[in-house]
Amino acid sequence: MIELYNKTAFGCSKLITNAYSTSFSLGIKTLHARFHEPVYAIYGFVRYADEIVDTFHAHDKKDLLTKFESETFVAIRSGISLNPVLHSFQSVINQYHIDHALIDAFLSSMKMDLDKSIYNDSLYKTYIYGSAEVVGLMCLKVFCEGNELLYEDLRPTACSLGAAFQKVNFLRDMESDYNDRGRVYFPDVDFKNFSENDKIAIEKDIEKDFADAYTGIIRLPKGSKLGVYLAYIYYLKLFKKIKRSSPSKLVSGRIRIPDGLKAWLLLQSYIKLRLNAL
Repeated sequence: MIELYNKTAFGCSKLITNAYSTSFSLGIKTLHARFHEPVYAIYGFVRYADEIVDTFHAHDKKDLLTKFESETFVAIRSGISLNPVLHSFQSVINQYHIDHALIDAFLSSMKMDLDKSIYNDSLYKTYIYGSAEVVGLMCLKVFCEGNELLYEDLRPTACSLGAAFQKVNFLRDMESDYNDRGRVYFPDVDFKNFSENDKIAIEKDIEKDFADAYTGIIRLPKGSKLGVYLAYIYYLKLFKKIKRSSPSKLVSGRIRIPDGLKAWLLLQSYIKLRLNAL
């Protein structure tokens, strides 16, 4: 009964998503039901790859990532995997004809995390494209459901949204990225001397990404608009909280959005959609 195996494989990706990200899980639940399993599968895949480079310190992470990459493309070619995360992911890749170059770019960014600790402008842009923008493009491919003209039209704004999210993550996680993993993603930034001018320059760049992203969100198909808008609003709220924080606070701890506020943002977003106010 391959249907039962498929169901349990997608169930594993859903379990991973719910366990690792309450905000992302909330966003998925506001998508049309037909998009739930595909987006869970994409998140499960990228989450486990990220775990390899960020968590498995007692193991050979390079070897694990190499095997994960090989098994990914074997699964895509054969249309099956005994790894439930890879099985659900390959199903989505094949069903929606997602470009394999997006997967290559993502895994290349994961490899950068194995040996890069300081980033120049070129590496920074390459990393953001591979670690975040391509994930948004995979999801966009699902949302467009074969409409290539719409996909190509929304592609730049999907990249802007992914970039905004990742840059906000970098600001939020500055302390742990530096102290736990020895990384500073922002080019020409000295973590120990992170200044107000550094922070303002980064924030101006993120503001442009958010503005560009919004122009695409309002043109998304109806079944995906609310979920993507909710993620946008959540990260925008987090960004505004970061803007109100001092550089010293960012390098000494993590800025968070309370779960109660997340629920309120969901309600506000739903009302706006119903009123066609997006």
